[in-house]
Amino acid sequence: MSDYDRIESAMAYLVDRAAEQPGLEQVAAHVHLSPYHFQRLFCRWAGTTPKRFLQALTLERGKGLLDKSLSLLEVSHELGLSGSSRLHDHFVQLEAVTPGEYKNQGKQLQIEYGVHSTPLGPMFVAVTQRGVCRAEFMDFNSKEELLDELHKAWPFSSITENVSSTCHVIDAFFNRKVAFKQGPMSVHVAGTNFQIAVWRALLKIPPGAVASYTQVAESLGAPKAARAVGNAIGSNPVALLIPCHRVIQQSGALGGYRWGPTKKFMVQTWERMRDDPIML
Repeated sequence: MSDYDRIESAMAYLVDRAAEQPGLEQVAAHVHLSPYHFQRLFCRWAGTTPKRFLQALTLERGKGLLDKSLSLLEVSHELGLSGSSRLHDHFVQLEAVTPGEYKNQGKQLQIEYGVHSTPLGPMFVAVTQRGVCRAEFMDFNSKEELLDELHKAWPFSSITENVSSTCHVIDAFFNRKVAFKQGPMSVHVAGTNFQIAVWRALLKIPPGAVASYTQVAESLGAPKAARAVGNAIGSNPVALLIPCHRVIQQSGALGGYRWGPTKKFMVQTWERMRDDPIML
């Protein structure tokens, strides 16, 4: 088991058993390490201690987190105008596939892909000349299955493995210093006009904050389209950079996630702690 695998397994264990408040020894035993070595490893890769990660899981969850986002960040305003949302919107730029590109089904399109280890689990990443076209956790699909999906989406494209061409995508999310040196990250995706509009709206929810499906729908001028917003979010092909993990139900429940509720909880908690220096 690699270090990344151990951290992912430990985070998932803490998410699943947050109500039981497992101790350091219990979590360390789960990943077959001594408490001392596990503590050091977790701090190195997760950026915080297991205890503080567990505290973040049990504080301000659900409705409370949504209420806090509303009071501190005014989510409906954030979806349109605020400075912090604009910063993130500029950091990740979404470029929609043109009608001509869609019609050609990838003809003359070069796609490079790679599989990368991350503290949140292995990820499959694919890029075109214009940006990131896929970023998926591999919880439910093998590399071969994800490649097959990519071929079906772009049957006439040239698809080759090139890890060095995709590692900057991982750095953009997991290494903030490198990310800002790199400049804006482009996302190159295909979708309906409504899907693209929803994905653009998600880019304006600041890291660490959440919005409800209804709030996203309202920001698009379609307050009764919460279900359609949910469907568009479920079709998001680029995890993390298009932050569908920041949308929850109005009740405070997590809602669905393409890569499972445990992964959604892990991503939300990890991101919030990463961007909150008080928690580190």
